[in-house]
Order: sequence, then C-alpha cells, then structure tokens
Amino acid sequence: MAELTHFYQVFKPTHYNVYIDINRETKKISGKTAITGLAETESISIHQKYLTIESVLADGQSVPFTVDDAAEAIRITLPKAGEVTLEITYTAKLTDTMMGIYPSYYEVDGVKKQIIGTQFETTSARQAFPSVDEPEAKATFDVAIKYDEHEGEVTLANMPEVRFENGVHYFDTTVKMSTYLIAFAFGELQGKQTTTKSGVQVGVFATKAHQPKELDFPLDIAKRAIEFYEDFYQTPYPLPHSWQLALPDFSAGAMENWGLVTYREVALLLDPDNTTLSAKQYVATVITHELAHQWFGDLVTMKWWDDLWLNESFANMMEYLSVDALEPDWHIWETYQTSEAPAALQRDATDGVQSVHVEVEDPAEIDSLFDGAIVYAKGSRMLVMVRALIGDDALRKGLKNYFTAHQYGNATGADLWAALGDASGMDVGAIMKSWLEQPGYPVVTAEVVNGQLTLSQKQFFVGEGKEVGRQWQVPLSSNYDAVPELLTEQSITVGNYQDLREASGEPFRLNVGDNSHFIVKYDDQLLADILKNVDALDPVSQLQILQDLRLLADGRQVSYATIVPLLPRFANSQSAIVNSALYQVANTLKQFVEPDSAEEQQLQAFFDQLSSDQVARLGWLAKADESNDDQLTRPYVLNAALYAKNVDAIASAHDLFKTHRDKLASLPADVRVYVLRNEVKNFGSAELVNELFAEYRQTVDPGYKESLRAAIVNTTDSDLIELVVAKFKDAETVKPQDLRSWYYGVLANNDGQQAAWDWFRKSWDWLSESLGGDMEFSSYITVTSRVFHTPERLAEFKTFFEPKLNTPGLTREIKMDTKVIESRVDLIENEKAAVNAAVANAVD
Repeated sequence: MAELTHFYQVFKPTHYNVYIDINRETKKISGKTAITGLAETESISIHQKYLTIESVLADGQSVPFTVDDAAEAIRITLPKAGEVTLEITYTAKLTDTMMGIYPSYYEVDGVKKQIIGTQFETTSARQAFPSVDEPEAKATFDVAIKYDEHEGEVTLANMPEVRFENGVHYFDTTVKMSTYLIAFAFGELQGKQTTTKSGVQVGVFATKAHQPKELDFPLDIAKRAIEFYEDFYQTPYPLPHSWQLALPDFSAGAMENWGLVTYREVALLLDPDNTTLSAKQYVATVITHELAHQWFGDLVTMKWWDDLWLNESFANMMEYLSVDALEPDWHIWETYQTSEAPAALQRDATDGVQSVHVEVEDPAEIDSLFDGAIVYAKGSRMLVMVRALIGDDALRKGLKNYFTAHQYGNATGADLWAALGDASGMDVGAIMKSWLEQPGYPVVTAEVVNGQLTLSQKQFFVGEGKEVGRQWQVPLSSNYDAVPELLTEQSITVGNYQDLREASGEPFRLNVGDNSHFIVKYDDQLLADILKNVDALDPVSQLQILQDLRLLADGRQVSYATIVPLLPRFANSQSAIVNSALYQVANTLKQFVEPDSAEEQQLQAFFDQLSSDQVARLGWLAKADESNDDQLTRPYVLNAALYAKNVDAIASAHDLFKTHRDKLASLPADVRVYVLRNEVKNFGSAELVNELFAEYRQTVDPGYKESLRAAIVNTTDSDLIELVVAKFKDAETVKPQDLRSWYYGVLANNDGQQAAWDWFRKSWDWLSESLGGDMEFSSYITVTSRVFHTPERLAEFKTFFEPKLNTPGLTREIKMDTKVIESRVDLIENEKAAVNAAVANAVD
C-alpha cells in the first residue's frame, strides 16, 4: 500500500535506545525500543514489519495503538503533540529471507554453524525494530544486543562496544544517521585489523571456515581507500572504525552500513595464491564502492528514495576513480568501458526504461529502483560526463562544500548540482537535467550532406520505441575544434567537411574517450575513413566502434551482416577491452544459428579463425612476464576456441584436468572454469558431476565455487540436468543468494533450457515467498529475457508473465523484458539469412 504521507512529516525522531535479544535456537527476537522525538500531531505512525507489538508507552504511560500491516505501520494516539519518548515492546521471528536480522549458514570441518547479520536497505530496519524507517528521519542510536552467546564469539556493530554487562553488548552512541544504515553481527568470526594514517581502525572479518590469508588483500585495499577518500573529499572519515564483514548468505553484492560494511564472501575474500586479476579488480571495486558511500550516502544521504542515484551513481563512479589511484597499473577505467558503459547503453535503449530519477512511494516499488544498469551504470556515466566537463579540481571543491553543507543530513540532486556548479562556474544542473529526468539516450548521426558535416540527435531504441521528441544537452567531445562542446539542438551544421578533414589530418570522431552517454552513427564515408585508420586508434576508441555498431545493429539501423567482415580486423589486438568488445559482438551472432546446424558449424569455424592466433600466442598457462592485458584476454580467446570445438584446445584443457585430477582446486584460477566446463561438456559423466557437486558443497573458496557452478550447469546429459535442477531448492547445496546464477546457467544451456524454464514456472510461488521481499527478485525475469530468442519462447514468456503485470515492483520489468525478447525475435527473423551468409563468406 502506498504511503500518502511520509511518517517523518508527523513524527521526527532524534534518538533511539534499541535493545534486541536474539535466540538463535528458537529463531525468535524480543526487543524494546525507546524513541525520543517531536510529534507534530497527536496521531503519529511508526514503521514495523512482521513485528508482534506487545505494548506502546508514551512518556511512561500506556497509549492506544493499532497495527496496520498493509501500511507496515503502528498507528499511535498520543495525549498531546510535542516532545515525547515512546517505548515499544515487541517480538519477532528470525527469517531466512536475507532481509532484516537473519542467520547465515556455513560449515567448519563438517560441523554446521551460523552467524547472525543484518540487511536493512531499503525498508527492512522496520523488521528489526520499530522506527521511522525513512532516509530523512536521521537520529542518533544507542544499540544493545543480547544473544544466546557462547565462548569465542565476536560481536560487531556500527560503533565500538563500550561495555558488556549481564550478557548484553552495549555500543557507543552513533552519529546522526538513517535507520537503513544500522547494522550488527555476531558469531565465531576471525578478523585482521590495521590503522589508517589518520587513526581510523580498519578491519576485515569472516567466518573461521576461511584461511586467514584471504583477509589480507581486502584489508590493504580498505585501508588505502579510506586514506584516498579522506584526501580526495577533503573531509575526514567520521567514525572511529570501518569494519568489512563477509557473510556466507547475502543477497546483494555488498551494503554500505556505516562503520560495518557487509559483503558476499566472493566480493570481499581472496586467496592470494590462486586468483585472477579480474577477481582482484572485482573485490577492489566493490570495497571502494562501499567505502565511497561512507561519505556519499551515509554522511550525506538522499532525502528520499527517488534520489537513490545520488548514492549509487556517485559510488559507482568513485569506485573506479579510487582504484585507478590505488592501482594505476590496472588501467581500471578500461574495465569501466567493458562493464558499466555497455550495460547502461543496452538497458537504456529499451522503451519504457526508468529514468535515473524516479518518483516512488510503495516499498515494493522502492526495491525495484535498484536497476544496476540505470541507477548505477547510467548514473555513473552522467557523473563521468560532469567530471570530464568541470575537471577534478572543481569536482573536489564542489564535493567538499557539499559535505560541509549537508553533513549528517539529507540532500537532493539539485543540491549536488548547485555545489558542483558553484565550484566550476558552469550551470551543471541545466546540463544534467535532460539526463537525469528523461529515460533513454540519443544516437548522434554524423554525416556529410552536400559537402557539409552535419550532426543530429534522436532518441535511440532497440526494438519498438515511441518517438516523443526528447533532446539532450550532449557533450560531443570531438577531435575537431570546430565542433561545439555541447549539442543542444536537434541538429547543427559544423562546416565544409573536406576543409575540416584537411585541417585536422585525421578521421572525424565524436565522444572521444567514451565519457558521454550516447552512441554515434557515422555515414559510410566517415566510417570508412575511421576504419581505414583503425590501427592508429587507442583501445577505447576501437572498443567504441564495435560497441556502437553492435547497438546500431540491435536497433536495426545497420545490419549485423555488415559487421561480420569487420571483426577479423580486431582479432589480434593485444588490448583486453578490444577483445571484450569483439567477442561481445561475436557471441551475439550465436542467436542467429540453431544448435548443431550447418550454420552453427560455420560460426564455430569463424570463432576458430578469430581466436586461433591469440590462443597460440597466449597458451593456457600464464607466463611470468605477461601483461595485464594478456591475463585478461586469455579467457576471451580460450572460451572462443572451446566454442569452436578446436581439437587442440579441447585436448589441452583435458590434459590440464588430468594433471590436477587429484586436487581440482589447484587448477590455475585464470583457466579453471574453462578446464572444468570442457570436461563436463566433452568428457562428462554422472560420476564427474557428482564429484563436482561434492566439491561445491565443501569448498569455501568463492572463486572456486563459481568455477564449479559454471561447469556443472553445462552438462549435456538430460538425466544430469534433472539432477542439477532438483538441487535448486536444496539450500544445503545451492544457497538462495546463488540460485539465480544456477537457474540462468541451466537456462542458457541449450540442452537444459526446457528443464530450467519448466522448473521456474512451477516454482514461481515458492520463489515469490522465499525471495519476494528481496531487491534482487525481479532480476529472475531479466535473466530469463537474456536467453529467450524464439517466437515460441516469447509466447510462453508472455503467457506466464502477463497475468503478473500488476504485481508491485514487477510491472516495469515484465513490460521491458517482453520488449527485449520481441525485438530480438524480430531481429533474428529479419537478419538470420544475411548474417549466416556473411559468416559463411568470412570463413571461405
């Protein structure tokens, strides 16, 4: 039920005393929360969800109350308005939904154990204690935790523990903060700690199932990240400590709870003796993302969830900016171009997509805002645009002023634009409004018309889209001086092309550096000029050519058949990001062929042609002196060679498997998933799959666990597929947080697709009950839409999901993903013959 009035408007808390007693054996919570605040009226509301309210006192006296479960509220009638202290006594249940207060399960030496953790974003603090559970309702908190404690357990919270009496852990008073950032955890934990230059204690904690050395890399990154942010923001870290905690069960990737950041184990822990560069980059960017939030999101918080992008977009940009400073040899901004940029461009091209800023009230709709490709990736591209326009000096000055003005309070997007505008002397708000409030983005067409270089913008769609005349203020970032900084009109004429070309001495290009959120469609003359000189371009520019052409082909503005002959030009690039873009296009070609058909054999020959020289150059095992690019490129070309059924590649992978047969975890992490997947697909047996399942259940190494999952789901045996699908509801094997990956893996396997889809439809009610309160739930629909590409599957998708269109939090996802499949089916029907002919010509 939508909240017509924010509870904070009628009751403004200033301080909480939160006492919670947790019994793990009975899975019950009993609590008492005292809230001091200002009641604007006699009738106020306090949030609760799944709580059994036993009593409500106001200044020590019993007052009337009712529980309104539909509105997740306690309606309270006070004797009078004014300052009041409420005391609410309640009970609740521990759940296994990974929301609120919940247990995480794990094993040590075959003994089952659990630790308790929390996840309160967006609206789950109300499952733990009564509160005004809104971002603007900032207050200070005294938290006290009691539990069925035994010797050797560790208790963590946002603030340091100040005393322990009668089995109760009392923590220091917090700074003024939002409810969704409160966190605590306890259990048999190990930890490592260090101290920053400014005296902040930094720690990394995990269960004792892990090796102590797995904590070293994240501890180093966290310490240096805080030091970097204190300098960059010119604002001290405001708390005494910064704990990083890996939880065995965790729905999201990580959560920026102030002073106690929680993570999935795979997002925090690393075995330094057998890992990959990409895994290090992933862990580092997750840590720096969450620590960026300690200022941008925690110290200054969005006023309401419609400005969620203020938190997430900014942290998404800062994770790359900070890692680039901490590990410059990684060239992490190149990784940004292969992850955030294409995700945003693909998602934002579907008609009906949300804008970055969205009006929202219903808690279910609030959770649906967490669209990674929009609020995170597109939003961060907006901020990258701003950074490119105003420069780092103005960015840092503006942020310092922003933090000073709004610290321990709340802000809106307009507040940020004002601070950056004052620091830069530029009307940042006017430029960014078109990007913030409008969905989608433009394709800028560059063409020579009657000898004149002409630029025009129009909204770009993949699939059907309704043209409504949207325009953007587009930072053009051209390599020709005659082109203006911003395209603010629908079209402009730059000047005589031949004169401009001669004066410049190089092909005309837009969006140099790929900092702006648009794609470019060059006419044949301009594109030919670029391609003739493609080897002289930097890797980001080469990536852009492939990325923009792929999107234009998805949008039916060019044909994939015309892109196919261009791909071999990029096949021997030693840049990882060029290979990423190359194989993103090449893998898209798979949708045009039927499994095991003559057309697929031609495509496999094409993949072999693209990858063979690189496989010969790089081999299966890393060399001592190889570059980061070589490490990151190897997976692309090995994956291509195995898809191509290259005999030597299959044999090499099999030999590696046999060499490491007695200890599969020792397979080099860079190639482990390809070796295991090859074994399952080409040498598989029930014995092998059962062995890999046993390894999966036993290992706590998150990287190895992911390799095992990715291998198992690729079995081609129908009986084994049924065995895999049967494990989906077995939480002892497949944790709920990992279920989506298992489902998607089997669904993407041609031999497993029917079994996975049948399971999904039969299990929808169970999924809704188990995961429906989780902000990740709607992504089950998304991953299904990524796989389906036939008229039959489209019809089945619509039949199943259209009756669910009015489900809160799922409406936009169902509508958009239906369009995604429709556009793909239409593309394949119209281009299949031409694309397959182009592939055949390419391998002749």
